[in-house]
Amino acid sequence: MKILLRTLITAILVLIISQYLDGITLQGGIVTSLILALVLSLLNAIIKPILVSLTLPVTIFSLGLFLLVINAAIVILSTKLVHGFHVDGFWTALKFSIILSLSQSIMFRLTSDKNE
Repeated sequence: MKILLRTLITAILVLIISQYLDGITLQGGIVTSLILALVLSLLNAIIKPILVSLTLPVTIFSLGLFLLVINAAIVILSTKLVHGFHVDGFWTALKFSIILSLSQSIMFRLTSDKNE
């Protein structure tokens, strides 16, 4: 149930962010944003740990800022996998990933069970 709620929250946030951030195209509305939320969660669970481990020296040297580049790369990769979602470039993907991560953190904190 928690995974479904987080996926729905992510889909809604993607829908909202795509309306206000220039360079993000989301065609298909809530269906495409749900698919994108699922793809992002799968990429973050499978591909991101591999990328983080391969780039660990660079991440340590940059004091963790290289993780922002990895997040942007995940967003760019998701544009190749989800039909109807397009990001204009790296900087737009970077802005999108930062805004999405911050808003997810806030929303997940607001909706989390305090007894966990």
